[in-house]
Amino acid sequence: MKIYRAKIVPLNAEKIGTAAHGSALLVINGESLTINLELFDTPANAQHWEHFHGFPDGRPAAIATMAQDVNQDGFVDLPETGAVSGTTMVPLDAAPHKMNIPNDDYPVANANGYFAYTKVVPLKELTANFKATFNDSELELDKRVIYVHGVTDDVSLPDTVAGAVGHYSTHVTLPIAVGKIERVD
Repeated sequence: MKIYRAKIVPLNAEKIGTAAHGSALLVINGESLTINLELFDTPANAQHWEHFHGFPDGRPAAIATMAQDVNQDGFVDLPETGAVSGTTMVPLDAAPHKMNIPNDDYPVANANGYFAYTKVVPLKELTANFKATFNDSELELDKRVIYVHGVTDDVSLPDTVAGAVGHYSTHVTLPIAVGKIERVD
């Protein structure tokens, strides 16, 4: 068994009016990966995308901070996280092993900004799809970070905030919290 944890800390809190935070527990046991996330103080009544991010070449990813706000608009948007965190890799949605990033199957926070996410993922399928997508890269969870995304449409974002994906706006993809995954067993 392999056990990983991440302390999820706020990102962009000063601008969005909430300081999303929480924790993640990831356990590889036999043929499955069990993922548990618990988040507090996220934007209420909103869907929140969350993902593993990392570098396909195996370099360790780090969490973004306000230092990554390269255009100095007061927000760290999705493209600005790439320099330290790499690319979006695995969605923490209804079916992580399918690796279908843009979709509507992510958790929705309650009226208090709380949500919990638990999923048991078939490791063999996830690993195969991960390797196919990232040129035989390994999952290497301890080299990844977790991002939580999403603000409500009433949050004012400047035109300089980037990161729209397909028909999903920057409100959906704006990072609101991040945590470094560390092996603890």
